Amino acid sequence: MESPILQGLNPAQRDAVVNYDSPSLIIAGAGSGKTRVLTSRIAYMILNSVPADSILAMTFTNKAATEIRTRIIDMVPDPLTKDQARRIWMGTFHSVFLRLLRVYADLLGYPKTFTIYDSSDSRNLIKNIVKELDLDDKKYTPARLASRISFAKNGLITPGAYLANGSLEAEDRRAQIPEFGRIYNIYCERCKHNKAMDFDDILLQTNILLRDCPEVLARCQKQFQYILIDEYQDTNYAQYIIIRRLSQIHSRVCVVGDDAQSIYSFRGATVDNILTFQKDFPDAQIFKLEQNYRSTQTIVNAANSVIQHNSKRLDKTCFSEGARGEKIRVLKAYNDREEAEMVVSDLRDKVRAAGDEWAEAVILYRTNSQSAVLEDNLRRRGIPYRIYKGSSFYDHKEIKDLMAYIRLVVNPRDDEAFRRIVNYPARGIGDTTVQRIAQTAAERGVSMWEAVDALVAEPPADAVQKAIVRKVAEFVAMIRSLAAARGEKGLYDFGHEIASRSGILAAYRSENTPEATSALDNIEELLNSMQLFKEQRDAEIRNGERQPEEEATIEEWLQNVMLMTDMDKDDPEDRNKVTLMTVHSAKGLEYKHVYIVGLEENLFPSQRAVETPDGLEEERRLFYVALTRAKVAATLSYAEMRFKWGNMEFSRPSCFLYEIDPQYLETAVEADGERLARREEGGSALDELRRRFDYRFQQKQPGDERGYGSGPAQRFPRNGQPGRPQGGYGSGYGASSGSSRFGGSGSGTSQGASRFGAPKPRTAPDPALVQTPRPSTEGMRRLGVRPAGDAAAACGDYAVGQRVEHQKFGVGIIRRIEMLAEDQKLVIAFDNAGEKTLLAKFAKLTKL
Repeated sequence: MESPILQGLNPAQRDAVVNYDSPSLIIAGAGSGKTRVLTSRIAYMILNSVPADSILAMTFTNKAATEIRTRIIDMVPDPLTKDQARRIWMGTFHSVFLRLLRVYADLLGYPKTFTIYDSSDSRNLIKNIVKELDLDDKKYTPARLASRISFAKNGLITPGAYLANGSLEAEDRRAQIPEFGRIYNIYCERCKHNKAMDFDDILLQTNILLRDCPEVLARCQKQFQYILIDEYQDTNYAQYIIIRRLSQIHSRVCVVGDDAQSIYSFRGATVDNILTFQKDFPDAQIFKLEQNYRSTQTIVNAANSVIQHNSKRLDKTCFSEGARGEKIRVLKAYNDREEAEMVVSDLRDKVRAAGDEWAEAVILYRTNSQSAVLEDNLRRRGIPYRIYKGSSFYDHKEIKDLMAYIRLVVNPRDDEAFRRIVNYPARGIGDTTVQRIAQTAAERGVSMWEAVDALVAEPPADAVQKAIVRKVAEFVAMIRSLAAARGEKGLYDFGHEIASRSGILAAYRSENTPEATSALDNIEELLNSMQLFKEQRDAEIRNGERQPEEEATIEEWLQNVMLMTDMDKDDPEDRNKVTLMTVHSAKGLEYKHVYIVGLEENLFPSQRAVETPDGLEEERRLFYVALTRAKVAATLSYAEMRFKWGNMEFSRPSCFLYEIDPQYLETAVEADGERLARREEGGSALDELRRRFDYRFQQKQPGDERGYGSGPAQRFPRNGQPGRPQGGYGSGYGASSGSSRFGGSGSGTSQGASRFGAPKPRTAPDPALVQTPRPSTEGMRRLGVRPAGDAAAACGDYAVGQRVEHQKFGVGIIRRIEMLAEDQKLVIAFDNAGEKTLLAKFAKLTKL
């Protein structure tokens, strides 16, 4: 009799489930039911007597891991197999390997209670190091340095290897941060001294553990006989090496992913991991999940027509057997403000007409800065919305303060926690005193806590140190007392005692303001999470998933909080609101109505991304992800003009709009124009519409850096220099300069060899493909633009080839001039900023 687990699976899904005893690559297109396949495969393995504790399953969010585990337990029939299912090693990469590091921490020189630094802790430490080294904090910004440290660690490049690499040293000099290697080395030394790891250390230290401790590697290889990885296209080099090490004996690795949705290279992820899986495992079976159960045929086919322009991809053709669905609409606006008005108005009408909740709609954009004008329009129309920017609860000051107290109690050597709370609530300990404590700690080679603890225990004769003791004695006594009480109280009670004795609760209660009330609510929520964690742990003990002595501890709760990702949170108050988010944040989500705004060159795709072929292909994958979030309707929009750094610049439609097969785009622009004409006086709205929106998709003009062919857009290096190679960090954290990896060289206007190959000619699409519902003239009035026929305003006598200077972009040459109603559109090739299109009236140019 067929297993109930296999019922309802299509043939491709079934094959992927039952063939579990060999390396497998499951190529899962968007909306193809990959989570069901992954859970069914694991459940099927358990029913076929595969020991649950020999299964290692990893995903990218705790929420996804919990969902998969719950589904597996529900799928297996009897209590015995349900108990087995609870013993699977499942979680995020970081949570699974942090669990391993806690066991073997001593082999790496860490205590089992080491602290996890979040991004703010890391940046504060970096900021202090830059200050100590007396470096320029405008060049050595914490965000920039933290990002580079992260990439180095994910590429498994330790400080010693970094400092010994001449090409990396040269790269830092070119980037005007020649001291980066030194900063990286000091940063790692401080973390080790503070008995702390940052988020990236979890993977780096796991690799070091498996590399340097063969007995630990052998033990893990013996235990984890079956390894399954979800979202494999998002793995980085460090994760890839861990998987290769663990599977090098049995090779039973199953990876699930979609190369077309690899969009996180800025975090170190590399699409090559999934593209080269067959080379790593020549005996791997390939399963293609191509049927899309989420979207209409039109959306799936349109997405296929775009992604096929990528050269680096696995062969698959997604399809849908659902409804054909409505065509994709393209909204064209005069400027970004009008674009927001059009999108919000259209969204409101669609949601109301369909009788849907607001939560069924999402507006996606490339950068967070695009949300402000959208928010304004949503507020004016009374439409509830939420901005999805990841985790914010744990970023509140009151939460960070309380968390710092808890961290210091658990790990007294945590200098970053000490710095944050030693004078909060205020104890008269100023920055000067903190600096003296840090100096004393450095002289003695101990942590800041150990320094003040020793001073309080043995009062010094030195007057300066006596003053320090007088100020910190009460603080030291409190931390000592809390540390002693850690094992005597329950989790919630212990957390509440820290909040009380630290003075944090009293400080907010004394303020009696709405902000203070909100802070107290947040603290209560944090304490409640402790109680919930304890209850969940008690349930695991009752279910036999853990031993009775494995009760919830403050250390484990703290670890759970530090590993929480932005996708793991769900606020009930946000459930019926329109969502605004970047496309990167939308990965894995789906909505009935999807709006993708800002589809313009140098915005989506971004200007920086298109400097390399790999960058452009990732931007195309990002657009593919955005489009495939839609279940029923997708609407695209762009603006002809957009304010950038105080200047109104012309924008060209995104090349991705060209790459959508025209048969999937709606062509009813005239109908909307006629409705507008009937609604406005004089019946002249259609004529006005045609005058205002006469800017159409244009083919490549002489001097353009980008042309529109049937394949990826053509682009040449600027200033005769080759584009910067991306270079995987795993293979050396960048590549040395001197030659272009793409072949050929030349200036931005060179007609030499294209790094993408010769483009195929394409005729401009029918202007009717671009739809403009209910445009207004507000943007025109604001900018003072008059209809065609009026006398053009005098904007200065500019000429092609003339050199000019812009206050932001610097010196450049005018490549092309187009006359407008009362202005001139200047296409200028700037020496350092590339090509820009500016209005002469607003550009404030100086002729040279």
